[in-house]
Amino acid sequence: MARIGLMGCGSVADFGHLPAILSTPGLEVAALFDPLAGRAEAYSYKFGGKPFVDENSFFAEGLDAVVIASPLAFHFDNVMLSSEHGVHVLCEKPIASNEDEAADMIAVMEDSGKGFFVGMVYRFSPVARQLKHWINDGTIGKVRHIRMVYLWNLHGQWVHDASGGWVESSMWRGRMLEGGPLIDCGVHQIDLIRWMTGLEIKAWEGFGTWVSNYEAPDHVVAQLQLENGVTASVEVSFTYGHTAKQPRSVFTYEVIGTGGVARFDRDGYVLEVRDGAGVRLEHGTGEKNFEGMYQQFAEYMHSGFAGDLASPHDAMVASEIAVDCTDQAIARRLGT
Repeated sequence: MARIGLMGCGSVADFGHLPAILSTPGLEVAALFDPLAGRAEAYSYKFGGKPFVDENSFFAEGLDAVVIASPLAFHFDNVMLSSEHGVHVLCEKPIASNEDEAADMIAVMEDSGKGFFVGMVYRFSPVARQLKHWINDGTIGKVRHIRMVYLWNLHGQWVHDASGGWVESSMWRGRMLEGGPLIDCGVHQIDLIRWMTGLEIKAWEGFGTWVSNYEAPDHVVAQLQLENGVTASVEVSFTYGHTAKQPRSVFTYEVIGTGGVARFDRDGYVLEVRDGAGVRLEHGTGEKNFEGMYQQFAEYMHSGFAGDLASPHDAMVASEIAVDCTDQAIARRLGT
């Protein structure tokens, strides 16, 4: 049984990481760390594992691996400590605030001889894996274009406070200050495009729209040029219906090939191929699969086989493109 410690008791640990660890044979939640008093205790009551506010005591629990679900600003220190204690690491994206930090993190983890992976959890969705299968087996012919869209309101920019007044959501503000929707969400789509096709992205351009008044655009389109003449587009938004009484989201994948089109639409969980023979349907699911990622992480710790776990390099490529496209959009708005 691999003993897992988790650093950062926030929302993604609550709905994603910890339930998946508990459901994965061969893994156990052994320790939880959060510097804010009471957080680790609350999660310990819900998921098990010993709670800690002291990092040294946390690592003294004899851990085999550490999951880093803390805010971005803490990733560097968390990984550095993990490398010193000789544990495998699964880190939330993005792994670092800049390339120098990321390079140092990769180097120390390589020296430790332990695995270092990034939580690109979209890769493990049955939907994404089916689309990748259709691409690889030529079901839709040669891929020419991939279009990925994720438009939503990030639960609303404005929320009610305790007195019933309107205040800005701390989640909304935090993610906009970290760079906006392409950096927060779009990195998953960029990573999926590379992973599904097996092709490198050679060039990219970013275009933005501003509904809110942050430096980063809250609605972004990235146009990508891959190898072999393949193109792709990623469109993401945090302000799609964010002032609507009944907002809705749009989440779609479309793969256009010389022999047909494969597509997924989260509205109705439609997963289909349309070609000359007609329409073929498969069972659609959600776009995330934490359980699948942790099954592969457990397999890696058992046999050394990483499978489709995302490497730090994969995460850095996606982040670099997302950041550069966002910066391009900002520069275009400023007219520079």
